[in-house]
Amino acid sequence: MSVDVKTAPDGTLETGAPIVIDGNTLTLEDLHAVAVEGSGVALRDESLRLMAGSRELKVDLVAEGHAIYGVTTGFGDSVIRQIAPVKSAELQHNLIRYHMNGTGPSTPPDVVRATLLIRANCLAKGNSGVRPEVVARLVDQLNLGILPRLPQRGSLGASGDLVPLCHLAASLLAEGDVTYDGRLRPAGEVLAEVGLAPLTLEAKEGLALINGTSFSSAFAALACLGATRLARIAELSTAMASEALLGNRGHFAEFIHLAKPHPGQVTSAREVARLLTDSKLALDHSQVIELTGGLGGEEYAELKRSIQDRYSVRCAPHVVGVLRDTLDWARRWVEIEINSSNDNPLFDVAAREVHSGGNFYGGHVAQAMDSLKVAVANIADLLDRQLELVVDEKFNNGLTPNLIPRHAPTDWRAGLHHGFKGMQIACSSITAEALKTSTPASVFSRSSEAHNQDKVSMSAIAARDAFQVVSMAEEVAAIHLLALCQALDLRGTAQASSRTRAAHALIRERVPFVEDDRAMESDIHAVVELIRSGALISVTSPAAPAANGHGGE
Repeated sequence: MSVDVKTAPDGTLETGAPIVIDGNTLTLEDLHAVAVEGSGVALRDESLRLMAGSRELKVDLVAEGHAIYGVTTGFGDSVIRQIAPVKSAELQHNLIRYHMNGTGPSTPPDVVRATLLIRANCLAKGNSGVRPEVVARLVDQLNLGILPRLPQRGSLGASGDLVPLCHLAASLLAEGDVTYDGRLRPAGEVLAEVGLAPLTLEAKEGLALINGTSFSSAFAALACLGATRLARIAELSTAMASEALLGNRGHFAEFIHLAKPHPGQVTSAREVARLLTDSKLALDHSQVIELTGGLGGEEYAELKRSIQDRYSVRCAPHVVGVLRDTLDWARRWVEIEINSSNDNPLFDVAAREVHSGGNFYGGHVAQAMDSLKVAVANIADLLDRQLELVVDEKFNNGLTPNLIPRHAPTDWRAGLHHGFKGMQIACSSITAEALKTSTPASVFSRSSEAHNQDKVSMSAIAARDAFQVVSMAEEVAAIHLLALCQALDLRGTAQASSRTRAAHALIRERVPFVEDDRAMESDIHAVVELIRSGALISVTSPAAPAANGHGGE
């Protein structure tokens, strides 16, 4: 079957309606709805008009015999070779075929959906000289769930994401492979099955499909969304770690952070303080002072309780705050990119001119992702350091070694179990890999394509790395949260704050207390899913009902 192009001229959407694209208004939340939640997509009527106008100008200029880059000339340093208009369509098909050389693992389905959406949105802006039918086909394949197989390696981020996007473009021509109904199949077979005829490209259309940053931007957009969730998870983990370690919640007092008012830091400290509001484990500074014992009339005494926690807890808002503030501008840059005309050349209908430029250069995406992955890797390192304190009997303020259940010396199980020792080792390994992967990619520019592409952005590598670092940080957070739930069980969950009890209860619905040594791989996967779905954030949000249940010892 064929899917008609849907339109919504006034842009008013009701719940459950498709996301309407026009090249100007796509948000990261819209992208999440399509790429992750499976919402449909429609084109705005005005975009159809604008695309038709730029395509008409292109046809006129070609008919007048103009030398137009990539339309009636060769590509890259071959721009000096002009061809007759009659050859222009075949040139576009050859452009796609000679870039069909991507390598590496296939791109995850959510990133492929995001790539299709972003490419359609960028072309819908109406500056690229393509027919509306080409963009409509991208929308059709997205709505039908026909996802081209995109190899992850091969893009320099200028001239756009040529290699991965050519695999996308090939699917419109009924070439290459696509995933449909969960199976990898030849594109031609699937298009015939659903009643879509292969597209025949005209001048500029192949170049418009592949000469842009949509592949880089898809990874970048999803990395930003994942990192946004991760900031909240790091704050929840910090609150639970403060409780597990019998910490001082005065470290998160607003007075401290307003004295150094980085917005992300202030927000992060406020969030941790909110999560700990009614905790009987992590106490206010004045309560901690009362428990120290003081000097008792002597000139020297060792305090019974420390008044300061270690840096990984006390300075957590300063670490998470950097991520929050990085996201503030990184998200803005990525949203500009996904609403841009980022191919070359572009057609100015009002002035009746064609302009050659370099909007395909992914510099903003690369810089944003190089910065984001460093901030996210630091979150992984922060949580890994908190985990070490929680599992280590030298630092965990009376919890058991490696969070094993308490056994009497006469119990047969005494000395046989090692609890979270292996989990801490795995967490340390994942953290090390995240830190290693945070090396900036944008500084590794390569001169290529006969020194025409002599300065490139490396945006795809930077964005893929950022996406991967976020994924690894989610695994670190999952391991840490599992350990924290075990620690709160040992402390007595009734003493925890209502918000951390809600998180504990949700995790315990899926993962039981660790009584004896067992494999915990499936436990990690379960909590990663709670992180990615937003469920843990939802149950601890201000709008969620506070937990009132009791549990633990």
